[in-house]
Amino acid sequence: MNRERKGRVATARIQRRPSAVAGPRIVLRAGREKSLERRHPWVFAGSIERDDGTGDAVAVVDAAGGFLAWGAYSPASQIRARVWSWREEAPSDAGHVERLVRASIARRGALARGDAARLAHGEADGLPGVVIDRYADLLVVQLTSAGAERWRDAILRAALDASGCARAVERSDADVREIEGLAPRAGLLRGDDACAEIVEDGIRYRVDALHGQKTGFYLDQRENRAAVRRHARGRRVLNCFCYTGGFSLAAAAGGAASVVSI
Repeated sequence: MNRERKGRVATARIQRRPSAVAGPRIVLRAGREKSLERRHPWVFAGSIERDDGTGDAVAVVDAAGGFLAWGAYSPASQIRARVWSWREEAPSDAGHVERLVRASIARRGALARGDAARLAHGEADGLPGVVIDRYADLLVVQLTSAGAERWRDAILRAALDASGCARAVERSDADVREIEGLAPRAGLLRGDDACAEIVEDGIRYRVDALHGQKTGFYLDQRENRAAVRRHARGRRVLNCFCYTGGFSLAAAAGGAASVVSI
């Protein structure tokens, strides 16, 4: 590629017509729309030229007024808006959020291994600040952003209905809520017991969703537990900060000579 062509490619810009969307909006500084064009779902305070976001949902536009996304507004955070919709004709409302939750649960539930799974994982599923985990018949919901808090009722309604779980817990008590200007909240939503027993790769675990760390169990360590199990035979294993003992049990199941958990 010659130098002249490289220059043309580097300075190319997407041309948008000024948006006719009414209501609160965030106007970005010139050139700060690139991350949104690449579908990064956060709008940082430092990229904003003008901010008249006074409501829960704001239109994010470029310096020329061209529509980029609908975002959930968070005046207390450096992440001033988190994207819930990329389509101008589909603003984020309760119905849109419920559809996102249902689609995520259907998609991830179909891929789940065993009786425990993450059913929604924040921005990866178009649901900023929303984590939904299932442990057998127990559902755990964690909301950590102002946008997720705004649509709490819609999220819980869709999650409880789509999951079919008999019991549910909310664990919206992560420290990051303080940055969003939100108070912590945790408690039972459905049922009278926040503990569940799950089986992962033949090993039984007891999960305390209300008092345990995160949402009760580290589902994202499944592959690492399996790796420890494969390499544990005949070895002496020390598991520091063992929490529920997931790695300890995996090592023991893999034939470890001894396992010490701290």
